[in-house]
Amino acid sequence: MRRKVISCQDAAALIRDEDVLTTSGFVGIGVPDALLVALEQRFLETGHPKNLSLVFAAGQGDGGDRGLNHLGHEVLLKRVVGGHWGLIPKVAALAVEGKIEGWNLPQGCISQLFRDIAAGKPGMMTKVGLETFVDPRNGGGAINDISLEPQVELMTRGSEEFLFYPAPKLTVALLRGTTADETGNITMEREALVIDNLAQAMAVKNSGGIVIVQVERLARERSLPPRNVQIPGILVDAVVVAPPELHMQTYRTAFSHAFTNRIRPPDGEIPEMPLDARKVIARRCAFELPVNGVINLGIGMPEGVAAVAAEEGLLNHLTLTAEPGVIGGQPASGLDFGAAVDVDAVIPQNAQFDFYDGGGLDMACLGIAQADGLGNVNVSRFGPRLAGAGGFINISQNARSLVFAGTFTAEGLDVEVGDRGVSIRSEGASRKFLENVEQVTFSGRRAARLRQPVLYVTERCVFRLNPEGLQLIETAPGVDIERDIINQMGFRPIIQEVREMEARIFQAEPMDLKRELLHLDLPDRIALDPAMGRLFINFEKMRIRSQEEIEQIRNQVMEVCGPLSEKVDVVVNYDGFQLDDEIAKDFADLVADLERRFYRTVTRYSGSAFMRLKLGETLPGASPHIFETTEAAQAFLDRPR
Repeated sequence: MRRKVISCQDAAALIRDEDVLTTSGFVGIGVPDALLVALEQRFLETGHPKNLSLVFAAGQGDGGDRGLNHLGHEVLLKRVVGGHWGLIPKVAALAVEGKIEGWNLPQGCISQLFRDIAAGKPGMMTKVGLETFVDPRNGGGAINDISLEPQVELMTRGSEEFLFYPAPKLTVALLRGTTADETGNITMEREALVIDNLAQAMAVKNSGGIVIVQVERLARERSLPPRNVQIPGILVDAVVVAPPELHMQTYRTAFSHAFTNRIRPPDGEIPEMPLDARKVIARRCAFELPVNGVINLGIGMPEGVAAVAAEEGLLNHLTLTAEPGVIGGQPASGLDFGAAVDVDAVIPQNAQFDFYDGGGLDMACLGIAQADGLGNVNVSRFGPRLAGAGGFINISQNARSLVFAGTFTAEGLDVEVGDRGVSIRSEGASRKFLENVEQVTFSGRRAARLRQPVLYVTERCVFRLNPEGLQLIETAPGVDIERDIINQMGFRPIIQEVREMEARIFQAEPMDLKRELLHLDLPDRIALDPAMGRLFINFEKMRIRSQEEIEQIRNQVMEVCGPLSEKVDVVVNYDGFQLDDEIAKDFADLVADLERRFYRTVTRYSGSAFMRLKLGETLPGASPHIFETTEAAQAFLDRPR
């Protein structure tokens, strides 16, 4: 076999006018910067290659000059199809100004398309993108008026709607690994991710194109451990050895053994967050974390949820994931985003999106830039600023529950956080809750119709998505609803019962959230008063959302009441109690079983009219005895009988 190692300049010379290029990378991980720099230099010196088309999934850049920003030249590019554009402003500007054709499609769909192209398929069919700006009825992802060739088609099968993403023909792949042998076998032992390198190499090779891979070192022919080879040499046409400055592990970290996942760093290597608006939001989001659940945390504000989970000792009871293929551990942030430490596995990006699209996520926490009264969210386009959807559409449409996280306003917001809650010292100049979002990246109507649980968490309040629109359900201590919330919105939310956010969210010490989410406090919540022969059950501010939690309650009541010779009177506190709709029937069955076996008379109370109504619907036999106060509940038991 021929020796495939060539110079960067010779590699750039292999790219011809009108080629269709695809590149690897996620933020600053796995980006072939040496190849991109060489390609840019050749164009600036010779005017060639020109009229290239570019197809990429994840954003590859630092928001400045690195990554795909090297390709941000008129004439060099003719058209671009990409997932996340916010980190490549030079390319984004060309699209927004109409100097190139451009489309923004879901990152996961592009990632999966690489695999479908490799298999010779005509494209992929999915529900991802329906009722968003990607839907052909809403623009088909086109960024400007000159982008006329459809990249998405609406299809129906039976009575269901789908989107079809046609497969483009790719002619060049610029990829990256760690070590290459002389025949082109590629390993990735010092890379933080594997991303889509194999699928992209197969897609281009099977399309008759050329595959060029940037590495940091060479090995003798066929000396690499076969199980470590991520891109077989049969797929690789050329290998380039990059200088260290153009082969950083991430755009913030030259190299970290922890990011290779070959060592586990000491606890506390990722520092705790300071107590500010960002941490308040992350803490409130953390209350929604499903124990033993699988979770995706988006870029930006949601990144803080991982730090809070670590601080609260919850990481061993959750599986955090990130869309480029990270499963488990603690995700990194900023220009390290995509990397993670202490992980369970790192899989290809397209496989991760298969898992996401199929409903594998128990919860996702994503950022929010704009929202409207219908619950629509925009994170992708703001006038001339093109951020792109990234994996947001795949994740938000398919997660079993969803939390959007962000400050209430932007640009100049100054918030003081203390034991008494939140004080707005200076309001942000830019509103986020608008009459209409500029672009629909997440469809509130669709989510409400499909009964997807959705929360919108800010530093001063929390909204819930209802079929009628956004409902205000919580406010922070110190916040005035009219002054600090309603007057800063472009619409009036639904307002019924509004409770105060947990006080511990605003305090410096850890919240002891592990005890609550794991229900380690059940022995304190379910207690017998032997003198009165009365069982007290305190469900105050408790949330039930799984069959496992129901069994924990059953077991605790059995432990207390099982040894007793007689049934007992019971008082149950439901103040602040939350019962997920999906588990309501199972909870009702639990209550009926316990009443039959252990309870003589049961009284329940809640200060919330909404909760009394919901309990009346869930426990129809109990509705005559759901009181407003503990005194009324106990008085009912004390009445002469």
